Amino acid sequence: MGFHPRPPIDYSGPYFEKYQALDDTPMGEALTRARVEMVARHCSAGVVDIGIGGGRFVLECPGSAGFDVNPEAVAWLKGRGLYFDINQLPIAAITCWDSLEHVPDPEQLIAKVGEWVFVSMPIYLNQWDCLRSKHFKPGEHIWYWTQSGLIAWFARQGFGCVEVNDKESELGREGITSFAFRRYGDRP
Repeated sequence: MGFHPRPPIDYSGPYFEKYQALDDTPMGEALTRARVEMVARHCSAGVVDIGIGGGRFVLECPGSAGFDVNPEAVAWLKGRGLYFDINQLPIAAITCWDSLEHVPDPEQLIAKVGEWVFVSMPIYLNQWDCLRSKHFKPGEHIWYWTQSGLIAWFARQGFGCVEVNDKESELGREGITSFAFRRYGDRP
């Protein structure tokens, strides 16, 4: 697990618009389908999508809502009645599709979750692989993990890994791995 201390980038402006355009592509459709199917394999309740990208997943995953820091994404969610304030409890399940590595305090976020966390993100073989990767983006990506490091980090948060897949890489996203984590026993 690695951390880059550069302050997070500003997610306002055209950030949301860019991801709406990406959602509206054949790749966006395929990624959303793979993500919805992954959630459906494990969790029957709706999820809260953290960092909604362009919003397509929130629209297509039954019973879902979203949280974002981008003002345009927040307005979009609120305009559709799909905004979820992550300070509300309980949160049964969240998705972090390409977002957990952006969160300044991921422990605080994960501590709010009662049962399921679904994640997709760049995974690295080691620190040298990370530093050479196109996904090494200080300020945008704050956290960097190997697969075993991410699974161990989630175990320290009280979650076990129940699925790992490379579906997003198979669809053409280089170096992206998806995970399903379930909280051990009762919530602390």
